[in-house]
Amino acid sequence: MAVASRTPPKKRDWSWRSQAFRGLLYQILAVAVIGGAVWFLAHNTVENMRVRGIKSGFDFLFQPAGFDIGEPLFGYDSNNPYWKAFLVGVGNTLRVAIIGIILTTILGTLIGVGRFSRNGLVRGLCYAYVEFFRNIPVLLQLLMWYLLFTELLPDISEAKQVGSVFLSKGGLTYPAPVWVSGHAWMFAGLIAALVAVWFYRRWAHRQFEATGKQPGTFWGSVAVILLLTVGGWFIGGSPTEMRVPVKGEFAVEGGASFTPEFLAVLFGLTLYTAAFVAEVVRSGIASVPRGQSEAAQAIGLSRGQEMQKVLLPQALRVIIPPMTNQYLNLTKNSSLAVAIGYPDVVSISNTALNQTGRAVECIAIIMLVYLTTSLSTSFFMNWYNAKSAIKER
Repeated sequence: MAVASRTPPKKRDWSWRSQAFRGLLYQILAVAVIGGAVWFLAHNTVENMRVRGIKSGFDFLFQPAGFDIGEPLFGYDSNNPYWKAFLVGVGNTLRVAIIGIILTTILGTLIGVGRFSRNGLVRGLCYAYVEFFRNIPVLLQLLMWYLLFTELLPDISEAKQVGSVFLSKGGLTYPAPVWVSGHAWMFAGLIAALVAVWFYRRWAHRQFEATGKQPGTFWGSVAVILLLTVGGWFIGGSPTEMRVPVKGEFAVEGGASFTPEFLAVLFGLTLYTAAFVAEVVRSGIASVPRGQSEAAQAIGLSRGQEMQKVLLPQALRVIIPPMTNQYLNLTKNSSLAVAIGYPDVVSISNTALNQTGRAVECIAIIMLVYLTTSLSTSFFMNWYNAKSAIKER
């Protein structure tokens, strides 16, 4: 029997004639030059600040902040250190960004799909929405919504009431549960339900590929989510206590609320970015060859099934990369909230800068926050893009 000869491993060529060696050396030199430039700038800045008697460093983060925040996500008062104030600002920024991305995705997708409606009125309204909102600067839209909420809505003493929900110049106040340990079981049940639905939908997709028949997934998923969530709620002791808002003489007391500043930022960013997302979705669907639509109609798929099962899955490979840019734009545009007084990380940093004089440090914190959120968003969307890409067989 002939024994197959093994190919000896290639030895690295560390001579200057090797292209791989030269490339590695150039990368090392580039990193060294960039690192040296950053060190020089940082050292020069610190030295100039020292000569001029300007304090530097991040030690101020552990000093009492000395100012209140109008919309903290968790317990905070003026005696807390600056790092906690920054944490509140980061939380407010993330709250706007996450909720805004979810609402923008839903609204933008609906409008983008609506551009292909067979109803001329629906197509016209979707087109008018896109052209109107994307051509008005986002800062003007934030100011418009803020003036709407603070000028046109009734005073707090005359708040409009719908059930236990109040709407006034003070914002939107609504009932909220009193959070106890039992709610943790409810959330655990919800997470377990989402995992179970994910596995169920994967099984249904494999069944569809094997048999050509699509098992019903919507109502089954809804039933699993409700069953496990309610089951976790029962295991946790069935907590039902609520903080119900009540109209007082000068204010609406109790419950939870969204301030006019938060609503203005959320509405402005969502409506503005949704116009661009709608165009991304429209162009992605338009990129799918017309023969795919004709084939879907030929096998008897309805218009909704054609969009859901044929057009959108193929359009995702075109939609996801520019959609990532819109998510990043929404997150970064949230920094404009400082113009209407929403206490995001930029607003908190400005206050801390004015009190401490640590301009470089405060700006560095803002840059770090937005860099981290942007890279996290890009990482997730790149993973989703790779997962949604068409696989060659």
